[in-house]
Amino acid sequence: MATVLSRALKLPGKKSPDLGEYDPLTQADSDESEDDLVLNIQKNGGVKNGKSPPEEVQDPDSDVEVGMTKQHTSESTPEGYPAEATGSLEQKAAPSLMPYLRTAIFLLTVVISMILVLVCAFLIPCPPRDLHNTWNRNLGQGAGGVLSPLELCDVNGDGLPDILIVFTALMNASVMGVSRPSVTVMALSGMNGSTLWSIHLPEETLSVQCKGLSLGAPAEPVCLVTGTSKLLSLLSASTGKAIWTLNSIHLSNGILAAPAATLPDVDGDGVGDVVVLALKETQPDVFFILVSGKTGTALGGPVKYSTNGEGKVIGPQVHITSQGAIYILFGFGNVQAVALRDIFTQARNRDSFPAMLQQEEPEWEKRRSVNLSELIDIYSGGVDFLQTMKASDTNCSNLLITTKDSLILLRGQDLEPHWILEMQNISSQPVPGYFGTDQTLDFMLQAQTGDGKKKVVVIDGKSGLPVWNQEFPWQKQDLDALSVMTLDKKSVFLFWADEAQSMLQSLQPSPRTEHPGLHHLYLLHPVFPTVLLDLTNATDKVIASAVGINDLQKDAFYITVTTTATSEKQPGFFSVSKLGLKWAMMTQGRMVWLNDNTTPKISRGEVRRFLARLKFVDFPHKL
Repeated sequence: MATVLSRALKLPGKKSPDLGEYDPLTQADSDESEDDLVLNIQKNGGVKNGKSPPEEVQDPDSDVEVGMTKQHTSESTPEGYPAEATGSLEQKAAPSLMPYLRTAIFLLTVVISMILVLVCAFLIPCPPRDLHNTWNRNLGQGAGGVLSPLELCDVNGDGLPDILIVFTALMNASVMGVSRPSVTVMALSGMNGSTLWSIHLPEETLSVQCKGLSLGAPAEPVCLVTGTSKLLSLLSASTGKAIWTLNSIHLSNGILAAPAATLPDVDGDGVGDVVVLALKETQPDVFFILVSGKTGTALGGPVKYSTNGEGKVIGPQVHITSQGAIYILFGFGNVQAVALRDIFTQARNRDSFPAMLQQEEPEWEKRRSVNLSELIDIYSGGVDFLQTMKASDTNCSNLLITTKDSLILLRGQDLEPHWILEMQNISSQPVPGYFGTDQTLDFMLQAQTGDGKKKVVVIDGKSGLPVWNQEFPWQKQDLDALSVMTLDKKSVFLFWADEAQSMLQSLQPSPRTEHPGLHHLYLLHPVFPTVLLDLTNATDKVIASAVGINDLQKDAFYITVTTTATSEKQPGFFSVSKLGLKWAMMTQGRMVWLNDNTTPKISRGEVRRFLARLKFVDFPHKL
């Protein structure tokens, strides 16, 4: 009976879950009944927040439950009840603020990001761009030529190689205004040619080496200077200040014969070391001195050897075999080798040596028994140049030997000839580069023909046979060719010659005016072997050149040192110039067809499009 009464108390006009019906006729009276019920419950201390008062016990069978109160309070409350109206307004106002809050957070994030971008743009400098495609710097009057080959090294840390040049400048003395010679080392910015630093040396130099050195303090760019007499000094590449200098007492009875060579760390201080070759002033003997690369002190005493060679000084060069054995190559018109282990043992006067010097090369050691001495004979007779070249098929370097009449490639593993090329009057050092597609280093040679011309030849590195050759008029002294690696594993070759008597076609619509007697810089790319690109010309004597790589822009630039043509008694004026290769190819390069009687099959537009895609990279040809 109680259950029936409870169900009968259900408010009219509402959908009952038990009956499942809706009575519209009772809807008008239901609102008043609901209001009266809610007021009665509130006045009598009924259900609040879904809970009954503690003094009252709710009938478990009653359907007038807390859920009914929650249902009515969630609906719109009529006027006259401020407590319920206030809660409803707060519930509606809170969700309405969320879109504005999200918008404010988003805008604040955007503003902060923009401020950070602007701050980074102004505070963090962008990498410098090489906007100077060409410049020319006059160094003044000098006595003689450039004393050592040009060296390119990033001195000021801008990512672009700078130029280190050594020459004898004429300085005005204080007495009677007489000029006196002074050996000067000058660092020029590769960006614009400005002077970064300049120092004076007490004697002329054989070389300035900066690339790949691990001497002195770690992570500090350095340059090793070798003089013609007794100077061996390590300089800071950033400032030109001396880090250390070898005490001349170690060369009291001799003079330096050749540029110093860098070694692995043999004294265990974590820094590479140096070996120098010196000549006795009164005897035909030679001796080696090991020098600490960290402090510049001698590692023991001099190690003497007797040599029977005559001719040009060769080496010293460090050669590491496939077995890890380290040998020093040197000679006078010939090539000999001595194990670094033997030099170290005699210099330190001990039988023990570091673990890195314990390796031997059996094929090399076999040749030691022939002359029963510590020297190993490799090649004898008229050697002008010795180069170590990377071998594509082994982890050992091969030896390229150049004489006046031949070019010989020896296998570095067993010193047997890989090939021999006979050629008369070779006048320059071979230049390595990739001319073919077999990823084997090829070589460009220059040879005098005897009739006021020179022959330029490219030799295949695998077979030793010529794959390209051309004759050019040339009356001046020979200058070594240069090569630059491209991103597609090819090389472009650069060389100087007089005006080529062949058909010319400019890459630009307006032809360049011809001037007889000019010296021209030509570019050869293996993709177009019948076409040369004439990049620039010079009327003065070209005495030195070098190529630098701009890694950021994948470009290259050509450095030329010229001197004015004067009499032998009157010193000339030195000038250093830079030429951007891609800029020269696209703006002032001329196509030179090597076959006059052949109709050109390559259009100017095709060559121009190809050259525009070239990217130059730095690549070590030697190990």
